[in-house]
Amino acid sequence: MAEPSVAVEAVDLCKRFGSLTAVDGVSFQVQRGECFGLLGPNGAGKTTTVRMVYGYSPRSSGKLEVFGMDVGKQRREVAARIGVCQQDDNLDPDLTVRENLEVFSHYFDMPPARARQRTEELLQFINLDTRADAKVPELSGGMMRRLVLARALLNEPDLLILDEPTTGLDPQSRQQLWQRLGELRALGLTIVLTTHYMEEAARLCDRLIIIDHGRILVEGSPQQLIAKHAGRYAIEVDGPGQELRDYVVDQSLEFEDLGHRLIVYGEDGDRVFHHITEELCSGACAMRMTTLEDVFLKLTGRGLRDG
Repeated sequence: MAEPSVAVEAVDLCKRFGSLTAVDGVSFQVQRGECFGLLGPNGAGKTTTVRMVYGYSPRSSGKLEVFGMDVGKQRREVAARIGVCQQDDNLDPDLTVRENLEVFSHYFDMPPARARQRTEELLQFINLDTRADAKVPELSGGMMRRLVLARALLNEPDLLILDEPTTGLDPQSRQQLWQRLGELRALGLTIVLTTHYMEEAARLCDRLIIIDHGRILVEGSPQQLIAKHAGRYAIEVDGPGQELRDYVVDQSLEFEDLGHRLIVYGEDGDRVFHHITEELCSGACAMRMTTLEDVFLKLTGRGLRDG
């Protein structure tokens, strides 16, 4: 039987914890070979959703299949084809880098020779072959995250789930991990990624959803979402006056009024920018290309969320 083209299918997926509905009727498909992102503020339901996908948390209702298999009924078969990189670096501190991988291979009943071969391949892939005999506490945060990624790849999964894989990393470590993930994506591995780094999502994801309060707000490629919800340009004005506020309303422009700052979105950026700077700008003005962060903040708000 031919493999289904859809790697993950969720239909009206719900997760309830008592009176709290953490995931509220979410539906999406992940195609084989694509990197699919879930973006959202803290507490939006991203991690809860992916935990249901890899069988850690049972769904309350709805349909959820991975490679055509029901996650609830065929959890063991699904788990054998998935690699999971969780948020926490839950490595064994008493073992070396190499031993962390070799011991983990026992969960998949890998023959010892194949486990050793796979371990050495992955150590080279994540550039930790020279630190193979080091204990985990001797590693930097970036090295630990790369080791967690290697562990998730040990069983040669068909689906890799990454739950905020670069949280807390310095820019150099983040770039290194992005490079490795880009290589896996180029090889055709299906990836599901949760993140709150907009640059990460824009760089890695073919398609994504933005989720908030357990519901999907939008779905599409990063480029599609930027074009639809933020246009091509953003003009930021510090200390905007009433005349400028009246102008953007009269011109039916997309804008956010933050009180001390006004952000104007649009396509005809040069014309609007020149008029604002020459006629209406009493403070500092700057024009820039719009980003996925503009879309995210417009849709989910700018208020701080509890973790």
